[in-house]
Amino acid sequence: MDLSLKGKVAVVTGGSMGIGRAITEALAAEGVRVAIVARSAGPLEETARAITEKTGVEILAAPADVSDTAQVTAMMDRVAAHFGRIDILVNGAAHPGGLVRSQIEEADPEGLLKDIDIKVVGYMRCAKAAAAHMKAGGYGRIINIGGLTGRGSKQLSGMRNVAICHMTKALSDQLGPHGITVNVIHPGVVETPHIHELYAKEAKLQGLTPAEVEANYAKVTPIRRVLQPNEIADVALFLASPRAAAITGESIAVDGGITRGIFL
Repeated sequence: MDLSLKGKVAVVTGGSMGIGRAITEALAAEGVRVAIVARSAGPLEETARAITEKTGVEILAAPADVSDTAQVTAMMDRVAAHFGRIDILVNGAAHPGGLVRSQIEEADPEGLLKDIDIKVVGYMRCAKAAAAHMKAGGYGRIINIGGLTGRGSKQLSGMRNVAICHMTKALSDQLGPHGITVNVIHPGVVETPHIHELYAKEAKLQGLTPAEVEANYAKVTPIRRVLQPNEIADVALFLASPRAAAITGESIAVDGGITRGIFL
């Protein structure tokens, strides 16, 4: 399928590893030039070089802290000046799993504020800065990486993902007339460096081995396995394309069926 993405420009926050890196590689393979964003310049530049060498498409390292409005605005302006446009924004910069512990006795209000500042307000900062450039081109795709904790009550950190869904719907109303769509992807259990930290924590709490925790996640997933980052990237790729022009304001789970709720 021709996704008509060649020549477009994307910004991917949290693009140096995990799902963000997989999305960057998928976009680059379609001929999309990408600016990847994270706080640490070293790993960012290393990732940019590696993907540029692999795909032959320019990947720009654009260090910025998404909790700083001035840095976000300057970063978007720099990317637009460098590439001449911004067509796609993938918001993925966040603390994996969140900073808020599940039990109220252990919950840190300051951690909650930091989580929301980075993942919710950070997404909004990036969307606001990118939308100005997208409006100028009459085309835009904003893809927010959420999380399944927003669809259940097990994790207090899920409230940040609920907020992202609300913001996504509100922005889809505002930006739709300008040719800009806004959607959320909720990844399931995905094979990333972070997931092994989660296995270790869960193993300690449950008196199991990390391998047993992973096996239990697979057991309750209808496709009976953990997902790969490229499977999230494939959905992001479609949502970023002109083919997805009629999809906006939606929350899409890519989770192997692990979600048990029914969402109409």
